[in-house]
Amino acid sequence: MKMTSIKMKRKLDELFTRDDWRVSFNRDKDIYRVEWKDTKQGVKINIPNVIAKYERRGDIALEELQFHVSESLKMMNEEHQLEGKEKHIYPVIRATSFPKKTKSGTALVYTEHTAETNIYYALDLGTTYQLIDENMLNEQGWSYERLKEISLFNIRSLDVNPKKDIVAENDFYFIATQDGYDASRILNEAFLEEMKANAVGEILVAVPHQDVLIVADVKNKMGYDILAQMTMKFFAEGRVPITSLPFAYDEKHLEPVFILAKNKPEK
Repeated sequence: MKMTSIKMKRKLDELFTRDDWRVSFNRDKDIYRVEWKDTKQGVKINIPNVIAKYERRGDIALEELQFHVSESLKMMNEEHQLEGKEKHIYPVIRATSFPKKTKSGTALVYTEHTAETNIYYALDLGTTYQLIDENMLNEQGWSYERLKEISLFNIRSLDVNPKKDIVAENDFYFIATQDGYDASRILNEAFLEEMKANAVGEILVAVPHQDVLIVADVKNKMGYDILAQMTMKFFAEGRVPITSLPFAYDEKHLEPVFILAKNKPEK
């Protein structure tokens, strides 16, 4: 028997029963909401999406949903300190279209990076992370420069062990550790300089989504086409898409490039 929205709502009621939470269901929009009773901060759940996952994966899908929603609610209800957590602060790369404010209207701390990307700053909480906003920075008495310096130091301390593929005589290196900071490794200049030093052709770099960094040693025209197709595919499939444009890396500078079929990129 097909799962209906009402039946799924009952399942969610069982998952999210807590004295300090309130649940509600908007039947017209098929949206289920779980929120803290005192602050009214909460999470919206799209019922049709949950049904689709449930029909494909069964109870495991609901267990994962319960975990992620509970983590999100927990994070909303905690006051996080930066002091003493310096080793857990990392930069995260996002598209320039990414929101500049939290849902409550507080400005997020970010740095302009390229024409396609900005750098945000995150406090790692283990299973998730919280983007740092200006209120957190001010309450801790931290300067923007201190935050930036600490985060860049931490990203350089993360392992960089790329997997290499050779396609049509071009070398492609992939970093995909799934630690949430794969794309952020584009900020590790020491790594990029090492790659450039060892490159035979032109170095291009891509961050199609949060969980991958691609470095290409492009040695022929085919290499540009392959990278363009690869980046577009990753961008379309990524959980947190960033940009489908690769970057030329030269003199410690990243420049987005449009790759034309069977042609060298135009900057």
